[in-house]
Amino acid sequence: MPSHSPALSRRPPVEPARPTAPAPGASHAHPLPVALLAVAAGLVAANLYYAQPLLGQIARDFGVSAGRAGLVATTTQVGYALGLLVIVPLADLAERRRLIVGLTVAAAGALVGAALAPTFGALVAAMLAVGLASVVPQVIVPLAAGLARPEQRGRVVGAVMSGLLVGILLARTASGAAGARVGWRLVFWGAAALMLVLAAVLRRLLPESRPAGRGSYGALMRSLPAVVRRHAVLRESALAVGLVFGSFSAFWTTLAFHLERPPLLLGSAAAGAFGLAGAAGALGASLVGRLSDRVSAQRTVALGVAAALVGYAVLAALPTSVAGLVLGVVVLDFGVQCAHVSSQARVFALDEATRGRINAVYMVTVFAGGALGSTVGAALWTRAGWAGVCAGGLTMLATAGVVHLRGYRRRT
Repeated sequence: MPSHSPALSRRPPVEPARPTAPAPGASHAHPLPVALLAVAAGLVAANLYYAQPLLGQIARDFGVSAGRAGLVATTTQVGYALGLLVIVPLADLAERRRLIVGLTVAAAGALVGAALAPTFGALVAAMLAVGLASVVPQVIVPLAAGLARPEQRGRVVGAVMSGLLVGILLARTASGAAGARVGWRLVFWGAAALMLVLAAVLRRLLPESRPAGRGSYGALMRSLPAVVRRHAVLRESALAVGLVFGSFSAFWTTLAFHLERPPLLLGSAAAGAFGLAGAAGALGASLVGRLSDRVSAQRTVALGVAAALVGYAVLAALPTSVAGLVLGVVVLDFGVQCAHVSSQARVFALDEATRGRINAVYMVTVFAGGALGSTVGAALWTRAGWAGVCAGGLTMLATAGVVHLRGYRRRT
């Protein structure tokens, strides 16, 4: 496929910025900004998960059912999905440090709103805003890629993804422990204070980055379909990793149900303990990022899909073995992060001027794949139990492998 669209060549909706001297720190990956970006990605991503262990307290305080309390978590994810679509593309138009700091302050304000919420409806609205503002990691990742030399891009993206994953891993544990002692409102107050401190640090230490293009927000959004048409690698990567995340979500959606049934009878709390296996994924993201700098990113994506298939095969073969389930989770998590980090490094190399929009398209597709996987996983569990879930996960991963290999063969 051609590298550009004729329509875009005649009149680009968002003009590339004129070349200027690089901003300080933009020529290569300085250790301080990259480490700071990794920490920031983890801290902001945690905002999306603080509420999950607190839903029981929230339900009791507002006198709502557990099912209705679940709207708090659902609405946060809806806000995040909206942010991916309408805010992340701004990374191509706005100065990224200013955008990151502004969103972090907005997240703090939304968390204050959640802490002060007088009614359940007000809390749901505040959490929608929390999700919307907490797309900061998806602005940070393109910024980190821009700070890196091409031969370091995989390592830098992997480092930031490691920070993000550790934040997600620790958010539920920290929130649950703190909520049990001080209540859910103080958890949100603490998270808001953390965002304000982070915003101040980011404003002081992050290098400025010149906008990649000029134009209006409307033109920016109208250009998204052209960006999709322009890059076959983006379409294939987004579809393949969307399917990978779908299989991952199907597993996590149904794990608690599987653990509660005979012969395991472990209870729903055990499902949270399995989340500790996410540490392997966080470690894997960093290692895979380094690996993708040394070998073809296409090969590391294939490695990730293959590892995820092996992980699901273990889960299917050893459904009543705790050790087998843990092993399957570790291998599956590694495979998912391997495919994701390598694919992000790959699509970020396509076009610096549209990197924010590329990431928006990629992440919206991946997020949609995860949501679809959760729905399919729940339906398969109802109809066919754990065997059905594993069959569905293996099918999604096999399809992802076919999509990736077809794209690879077209370019070789």
